[in-house]
Amino acid sequence: AFTKCCQETGLLMVVKCRQENTALKDCLVGYYSDPLFYEECKTEYLKQREEYRATGIKKKRQKFTSNV
Repeated sequence: AFTKCCQETGLLMVVKCRQENTALKDCLVGYYSDPLFYEECKTEYLKQREEYRATGIKKKRQKFTSNV
């Protein structure tokens, strides 16, 4: 919703998309404060780091598509 609002309003997004921005922040804080999610991300990062150190080849980042 925040992305769509920003795309539609352009420079006025600072004023017009406050509600969507607040909802996005609340969602992110929920994930950042979840210990299970933190451990999952940490495990994935350490796995990728170990693979890179062993091979020297960077794994391409996964691209996420917008749900807009």
